[in-house]
Amino acid sequence: MSRRGHWVLTAVLLSTLVPLGFWTAARADSPKTLVIAVSGWPASLDPQIVQSAESGYVESTMFDRIINYKPGSAVLTPGLATSWTISPDGKVYTFKLRQGVSFHDGTPMNAQTVAEDLDRAINPANPCYVLARKVYTMDDITFGSAADGTVGKLEVIDDYTLRYTLPQPRAPFLQDLATVWQGIMSPAASKSSNCEAGQHPAGTGPFKLVETVRDDHVTVAANPSYWGAKPKLDRIIFQTIPDSATRLLKLERNEVQILSEVPGSDFARIQSNPNLKIYKIPGLSILGIAMSFDWGPFADKRVRQAMNYAVDKEAINKGLYSGAPTASQGIPAPDSGYDTSIKPYAYDPAKAKALLKDAGFPNGLPGEFEVLAYSRTSRVNPVGGAKLGEAAQSYLAEVGVKVKVMSYDWGEYLNRLGHTAWQGFAVCQWAGDTADADNFLSNLFEFNETTNKPNLFNCARYHNREFDKLVAQARETADEKKREELYKAANRILHDDAPWIFINNVDHVRAARSSVKDFRLHPLQMFFNMELVSLQ
Repeated sequence: MSRRGHWVLTAVLLSTLVPLGFWTAARADSPKTLVIAVSGWPASLDPQIVQSAESGYVESTMFDRIINYKPGSAVLTPGLATSWTISPDGKVYTFKLRQGVSFHDGTPMNAQTVAEDLDRAINPANPCYVLARKVYTMDDITFGSAADGTVGKLEVIDDYTLRYTLPQPRAPFLQDLATVWQGIMSPAASKSSNCEAGQHPAGTGPFKLVETVRDDHVTVAANPSYWGAKPKLDRIIFQTIPDSATRLLKLERNEVQILSEVPGSDFARIQSNPNLKIYKIPGLSILGIAMSFDWGPFADKRVRQAMNYAVDKEAINKGLYSGAPTASQGIPAPDSGYDTSIKPYAYDPAKAKALLKDAGFPNGLPGEFEVLAYSRTSRVNPVGGAKLGEAAQSYLAEVGVKVKVMSYDWGEYLNRLGHTAWQGFAVCQWAGDTADADNFLSNLFEFNETTNKPNLFNCARYHNREFDKLVAQARETADEKKREELYKAANRILHDDAPWIFINNVDHVRAARSSVKDFRLHPLQMFFNMELVSLQ
């Protein structure tokens, strides 16, 4: 899941509501209205609060970051900062900001207003301090946390110069600044909404919020004052359509022009239609079934390895995920640090039973275990968490492990996953916020020794000090070759410890009408650079 992705426990209600009839008329009357079908509701439009992929989809059209990406690439390029320098010790970052830019609400963008927005990410005394709230956020990953002494120092040098000093070098820092979850919000928007900035979001991006109708759609309109390329579309509508069959039907009827998610079962039908097009690139994602690393039989590595041998991941991937590559480690193949010598656990129920016997369970595990799952589909798991749990269920039964799949709506699933001592199994996923291996390994598997807690997205509650040491060393190392070797070593440990049943790394797939021009998939799966897209 990307904190991105991907996650937050509070459903922030957007208040700029207008009648549905307005949206219907706008779609019908404007030839420059693009409709994107998404599977879930973007409950928050505050980038510092990470609700779901759908929130990120909308935010990626509304917000610039200090550093942006080149179109269709994870290569960094100037955003609100036109240039930056890094001190020789890798701790001090100085940013020169773009002049003549305003937020959507008219607030000037300058060093002071950017600093005011970032202050709620780093300052516990700020009444809008994000880390003091019961939310998922990337702020502590990017800027550090006062709770564990890792927060840096932010300084306004002059009207258009910002400086951030890290207590320790952090190689992924620039990549983290470019993630959609670090979009810069007008400080006036935060203050006007009693810290709920997502109620009246105002960025500097190519599109700005027009309306929201809860559980139906969000509309953004072209920002005529955008500092970059002027949008070719008048507006974009993100329409919530949970059912994949309905989404495809609407695409065929030209009621929507882009599908954000496409299950493999729809590929052939789309490819046979000359008016439709499939877009596909290798995915920066991982999907698996975590085990409660700190509880019961799953505290034994032999049991966790047995679960990996018990499940036929190749069959599941062929049957449910259109042959998606089976995962073997904590990062996908496009990331630097991926170790090609690490092979996925083979399907070998006899070996699974032998490992269970060696661990003291000759007749399988006693009792019944829950598989914590979610009912919705997602870009990382286009068939949904419940179906994956059910697919694994029969394989686990064959080796004497009885499970029941417990499916919840997204908010309740996140609450149980992140804030309860769940026991047994949990479907877990992550879509890369950046193209850096740290984004996966740190978020999903690192344990914080200072707070004596797993990182917020470490859903298995995995804890291995040698693994943590390697990830920390890689994070503080500027030499990319050395970083790669450190990550490979960490992945070897992770594979052996098997905190997850590693399922797959799905491709990033979208579908669109052929009338959509200059649309590019972004490796991080957001809708960046939509100002370049047009309708024929």
